[in-house]
Amino acid sequence: MEPSLHAELTAWRRHLHAHPGLTLDEGETAAFVVGKLRGLGVTEIETGVGGHGVVATLRRGGGNRSVGLRADMDALPIQELDATLPWRSTKPGVMHACGHDGHTTALLGAAALLLRDESWSGTVRLVFQPAEEGGGGARAMIADGLFSRFPMDRIFGWHNWPGLPAGTIAVHDAAVMAAGARFAITFEGHAGHAALPHLTRDPMLGAGHCIVALQSIVARSVDPLKAGVISVTIVEAGEAQNQVPRRAQLHGTARWLDDEVGGLLDSRMREVASGIAAAYGLQAEVEFRPGVPVTANHPAERDLAAAAAATVAPVRRDMAAAMTGEDFAWFLKQVPGAFVWIGNGPAEDGRELHHPAYDFNDAILPAASGFLAATARRALGEG
Repeated sequence: MEPSLHAELTAWRRHLHAHPGLTLDEGETAAFVVGKLRGLGVTEIETGVGGHGVVATLRRGGGNRSVGLRADMDALPIQELDATLPWRSTKPGVMHACGHDGHTTALLGAAALLLRDESWSGTVRLVFQPAEEGGGGARAMIADGLFSRFPMDRIFGWHNWPGLPAGTIAVHDAAVMAAGARFAITFEGHAGHAALPHLTRDPMLGAGHCIVALQSIVARSVDPLKAGVISVTIVEAGEAQNQVPRRAQLHGTARWLDDEVGGLLDSRMREVASGIAAAYGLQAEVEFRPGVPVTANHPAERDLAAAAAATVAPVRRDMAAAMTGEDFAWFLKQVPGAFVWIGNGPAEDGRELHHPAYDFNDAILPAASGFLAATARRALGEG
């Protein structure tokens, strides 16, 4: 990549970081994307696809093959920690703590590279997806006719990965990221004075025991050779310090790589909550809401992505899958494709995904844009 293009992309990425859009509120980001695409000379642009989604089309020559390249656009409801960062978020409580600003910019960079390259023939779909962070953006785009309105034979995407050397591209054989669900466990008891606990049925007691007991499910019910995660992340209860509350609720997430494990986590969570409720005279209700499926690469597209990656950066094929989830999995249910990681550099000083001190590494933009462009060219050139 020419230094001038890298510098321009860096400026774009930092603008997006400073002006983040939450899930389902990416209108400003979508408008920025459309403006930059038009500035590059792209004329075939559709907006409002599945919400704030943008799909741009590049065509060259007479080739009849098509390929999709995807980037996610939304930010997270996190307050940025580093107040001295020159391009820090200008929106209180909202920041790009997962690098979607970099993903969006890299896809714009791939468009620039492909527009300057006359060696390819066919159709490239640039898919800028909204609402990846739990907002159902992929399914909304599919429901809005993504693959019928913008046909593509294959689709590819990527995610920056802290802890992987900057610019290194990791290609997984099959599973890349986990399936997941969000859950809520509600304990209903009998409220009363905190000094007279014998007259109450304390849902806090049930919730406390449940938090501990849930950890035994993965430890003692899941095959040790299979992966599972249950994390309680929110506890809601109480109105006054001198009252035993009527209700306590736990919220969290469960993850798995094998659908059988997902079913087991669901059933065991219900059994654990029910047993604890019976022990303490409570009522329990469990809501288990499956989200994304496993993100799993298709074999031919995995190998294509690895071959394309090798032309622009070091490649690793030995990385284990992560228990994080990825909305791109829904696209892979519709058409063949692959999803890779590109190293963001050391995960130090809070440079982990979803950390308030995270910032995308602009040095990897050439590798990311180069990978996307190389993958598109290879996909269009293969029979």
